[in-house]
Amino acid sequence: MSAPTSLRRIRVIDSHTGGEPTRLVISGGLDLGSGPLEERVRRFRAEHDAFRSAIVNEPRGSDVMVGALLVPPHRADCRFGVIFFNNVGCLGMCGHGTIGLVASLAHLGQLTPGCVKIDTPVGAVEAELHASGEVSVDNVPSHRKARGVTINVPGHGEVRGDVAWGGNWFFLVDGAGPAIELANLEALTDFTWRVRQAVNAQGFPDVDHVELFAPSPQAGVHSRNFVLCPGKAYDRSPCGTGTSAKLACLAADGKLAEGAEWVQESVIGSVFRGRYRWVDRAAGVVAPTITGTAHVMAETEQLLDPRDPFCWGIR
Repeated sequence: MSAPTSLRRIRVIDSHTGGEPTRLVISGGLDLGSGPLEERVRRFRAEHDAFRSAIVNEPRGSDVMVGALLVPPHRADCRFGVIFFNNVGCLGMCGHGTIGLVASLAHLGQLTPGCVKIDTPVGAVEAELHASGEVSVDNVPSHRKARGVTINVPGHGEVRGDVAWGGNWFFLVDGAGPAIELANLEALTDFTWRVRQAVNAQGFPDVDHVELFAPSPQAGVHSRNFVLCPGKAYDRSPCGTGTSAKLACLAADGKLAEGAEWVQESVIGSVFRGRYRWVDRAAGVVAPTITGTAHVMAETEQLLDPRDPFCWGIR
């Protein structure tokens, strides 16, 4: 029996960065027109949300999957453009996803070791593919918006944390909540979800990521984290935009010198190495660099069959 001619074929590359998956759409995707990526991502949200769901949601994907749509760049100095999305919507930036994007393009023979500029909806980033296979991402300028914010979390009481931007908005909490261990994933998810709802209700509606920190038992690692992403899935990687937000807070507090390395571990034990340089010391704005490794797992063709009742994902 031949395949129906109405099938839509989407070519993707799957990778993972420190355990966190990225699905890169390289052909058969969307025509979002031209113009700045911040305009194109609004078009994506308004007109093509079913496509987002089809690529990353069940039955083809899962809550943890992050999608990356390869698009022509708008900025003249950028070679590629990308829009990131997850199980509930689009993301401003994605650090692990950018590392996965670079590894996937290298796998396709479109990149060799060296630097490349990439256009995103929140600004241009520069990535360097090292000969070792590691990738360093010079992220968008990051800063802390509010220090030591106290919120009342129902069922838990007062929690203090910082609100910071690292390409997405974070509430960063140090030393609160359940122990950051794999055995506590359900409790950690419940706690951070309650924290996010409280932060949103108590003055910071733009925060969509919550990041917990605790000491790491590993020698040479500065911190272990647990990051709850917007769709209630936890980040298996140490989170690139979250580590960028952390670096901004450390810089503002004078706890990490410019150019010094910060090693951040995820709840599953994968690590990113981060450092920063000052962009505007008076305003507390830093330029973070995050280094990690991604591994390509699959080259596949997704089939969108209009006869399938779950063609556009389970939402």
